[in-house]
This record gives sequence, structure tokens and C-alpha cells, in this order.
Amino acid sequence: MATTDAPLAALNALDDFEKKREEQRAIVLSCQQARGLNSCFACDKTLECETRTQYVNAVYLSMSKGKSGSFDF
Repeated sequence: MATTDAPLAALNALDDFEKKREEQRAIVLSCQQARGLNSCFACDKTLECETRTQYVNAVYLSMSKGKSGSFDF
């Protein structure tokens, strides 16, 4: 496998929850970049932001693997 394929190979190794988290992460980073920010906390819409909420939920689900109340660290 060529080194240029490494990110693709890593993404293929992720489970569905991790893939969703990475998709949401890319959306958040794109939003931050469009607004010239390096963090959601620098945005005045942090608490009511649907994009950030979806990312936080995706992170939670990737940690709990869809099971309520437990994390697989």
C-alpha cells in the first residue's frame, strides 16, 4: 500500500461509529475554517449550534459504541 493510501486505509479500519465521528469532525472543522475560528468556543453560537451538537453526539456514540452509559477506552 502506498503512503498516500494510509489515511484511506485508516478510515476503512474504523467502525461505523468512528466513521460517523470523523465525518462530523470534518464538518465542524469546515465550519470553523469558514468562520475564521480555531475552536467552537470562539463562536457566539456554540451553545445552540446544531453542527457542534451533532459532533458531540457522534463522539459520545463512538466512545460508547451505541450503548448507553459505558465507554470502551
